Amino acid sequence: MNPDKNLHVGLWLSLTVFFIWSAVGCHDLFTWFLEVFPFILGTIILLSVYSKFRFTRLVCWLLWLHAIVLMIGGHYTYAEVPLFNWIRDHFHLARNHYDRVGHFMQGFVPAMIAREILLRLGVLKRGGWLFFIVVSICLAFSASYELFEWLTAVSSGAKSDAFLGTQGDPWDTQTDMALALVGSILAQLSLSKSHDAALEKIND
Repeated sequence: MNPDKNLHVGLWLSLTVFFIWSAVGCHDLFTWFLEVFPFILGTIILLSVYSKFRFTRLVCWLLWLHAIVLMIGGHYTYAEVPLFNWIRDHFHLARNHYDRVGHFMQGFVPAMIAREILLRLGVLKRGGWLFFIVVSICLAFSASYELFEWLTAVSSGAKSDAFLGTQGDPWDTQTDMALALVGSILAQLSLSKSHDAALEKIND
């Protein structure tokens, strides 16, 4: 019996609505697909293991939030999200910073995913090594994504400009990885106790 089935159905239905909205009238389909591809891949993986492994409610909500961030970025492109254009203009900033939000989330959410998998599969116990390995996994994931962006740019040329979203910043790649690092650390510092409590409920 799955006590969280209603939650899971509700999250998937809402994401389906957002997914359709994201695709309709998007900036361009090529960029949209690249931006939402992690969501598509994640959906395939989660559905394939659903009968054997279901995440805690905390991680489910984090996955939902991360998916929303991806789909907003896919619809507008990360450099043209309207709210962050307004923030840029109102505060006289050099760029639209929605991209920074996306890369922070790229560390924050995967940190809790990795933490849950490592603990529930008995790979590691709570402690300093768990913290370090989770951060390392998130940094590796972030670096892999930057390599994917690089390969996309090399293979598709100017078509990938909106996907890269560097906005003229020569340090964009390094900043993206640094934000993922910060996100992975803050996630563990702020959510570990809540996550442990959620894991205990699964074990009861």
